[in-house]
Amino acid sequence: MVASDEQRKALLDQIIAGLEMLEETFEKCSKGGTFFGGARIGFLDIALGNLLDWLRVLESSAQVKLLHPSKTPKLVAWAESFCKDEAVKEVMPETDKLAEFAKTKD
Repeated sequence: MVASDEQRKALLDQIIAGLEMLEETFEKCSKGGTFFGGARIGFLDIALGNLLDWLRVLESSAQVKLLHPSKTPKLVAWAESFCKDEAVKEVMPETDKLAEFAKTKD
């Protein structure tokens, strides 16, 4: 199914609004820490971190920046910290490979 430009814009607006709400939630939950639970990666970080590369695939295919430093600075910092963490960086999938996989599922 091909979305019209209006449908695409409405969907992207919903995603951005959701990320902005997630930014507020991060601020409350992290209490100034690097991760949702504070200083260490927790369950919520893992659950949401699994979506980061798919978010990057969407950004690339839609040619839009969803995690934007001016709109969601804390989520941008969280994503960077999450992906660089020793417990995570070796198991994060490569965005390019996910994009290729997604193309095969169209």
